[in-house]
Amino acid sequence: MRTSWGSATDRGLVRSVNEDALLAYPPVFLVADGMGGHDAGDVASRLAVEEFAHLAGRTVASADDVHACFTRTAERIRDTFEGRAGGTTVAGVAVAEHDDGSYWLVFNVGDSRVYRVSEGVLEQISVDHSVVQEMLDSGELSSSQAGTHPERHVLTRALGTGPSPEPDYWLIPAGPHDRVLVCSDGLTRELDDDAISAILAEHSDPQQAAQQLVQRAVEAGGHDNVSAVVVDVATAVGDEDVHVTVPRAGAELAPSAWDEMLDGATVPRTRTTEVQP
Repeated sequence: MRTSWGSATDRGLVRSVNEDALLAYPPVFLVADGMGGHDAGDVASRLAVEEFAHLAGRTVASADDVHACFTRTAERIRDTFEGRAGGTTVAGVAVAEHDDGSYWLVFNVGDSRVYRVSEGVLEQISVDHSVVQEMLDSGELSSSQAGTHPERHVLTRALGTGPSPEPDYWLIPAGPHDRVLVCSDGLTRELDDDAISAILAEHSDPQQAAQQLVQRAVEAGGHDNVSAVVVDVATAVGDEDVHVTVPRAGAELAPSAWDEMLDGATVPRTRTTEVQP
């Protein structure tokens, strides 16, 4: 399986600090949305990216690999904050293999989301860990009411706030023309599924798609930090595509790379790599 991807992040029009962090290095693509304010949420999300970056450079990742990253992140958050409030959501996908086939390993804790576009249809794969989602599941709330409910941002799970991480996992086959979107709730707060689907359909280049999603969310209000990672399954790679050597497993990105990733301005990042099962 070959993948191509793009990503973007913006602090939005209200927040003074970008507490989102993202990772887009095969085989892992994720968004972490920190909580707790400056020197808390931005640190927590950065710790998550640092731990998941240990998987960069592998051809595939297993559920055990991913869960180990969750566990290490939770431990580092607790050790770093020493009783202070702070935590992060983490949502993303990893390239995985099962029975000699290529799969998406989707993972999530919190209310950042993973969507997949398959055969032109946008589908939300992850399920929010939030009070509103529980009310939707129980029938206490309709989908039209969820967007304005006063507790719509209250989480029932987050990384680093409990005794142990409790992520959800899904293993789904990777279709030859799949497109995956990983985003923070700053995007879904401003754009509904129809708007997201239209933007993804309009832009075939994943980097352009990611940038347009973030830009449109900021233009729609930008009440929160906004981050998006768009990943495509590429059936063919031309001479014009960019091949990169990603960090070896266990390597950490240089501080300058973290600064660029977490800068409040939209960060363009696009790369193509071959993943050989």
